[in-house]
Amino acid sequence: MTLKKKHYTDSIYYDIELTARIMKLLGAQLFDVMNMGMSPEEHAALDTIHCHPEICQRDLAKLILKDRANTGRILNSLEAKKLISRTIDVKNNRLIKKMTITDEGNKKLEETNYKIKEYLQKVSCKFSNEEIDNLQESLRIFRKSLEELLEMNI
Repeated sequence: MTLKKKHYTDSIYYDIELTARIMKLLGAQLFDVMNMGMSPEEHAALDTIHCHPEICQRDLAKLILKDRANTGRILNSLEAKKLISRTIDVKNNRLIKKMTITDEGNKKLEETNYKIKEYLQKVSCKFSNEEIDNLQESLRIFRKSLEELLEMNI
């Protein structure tokens, strides 16, 4: 009896990576087709700012997994669209910019989240709420174990 050699493409790492890439492509396609007026990356930043009022750019970059330069470009775009405002503050004797979502940003976020939720229900309806909860919990545990190995220099 010969044991079949497992390849990277047979691993959980590959399955998660492939799923994430497909989700990213789906998101880009969805934002384009539905003419959302922002990119998926801008939406992620806007939603994160909404959940963490007055967050600084460095902390935002860590949460959305972008470097500070890309985060800066995203923030410039959101500010130009009047969806966020930035203010200068001092933290540990350093000047930092804090972001807050504007009323217009809140309105845009609510509208975008509604459209996304409606669309993604087509996918999630194939699973029970319990299956989705279990998958999310398993992914959180897996992600935490990966984060222990990761050195993030943002």
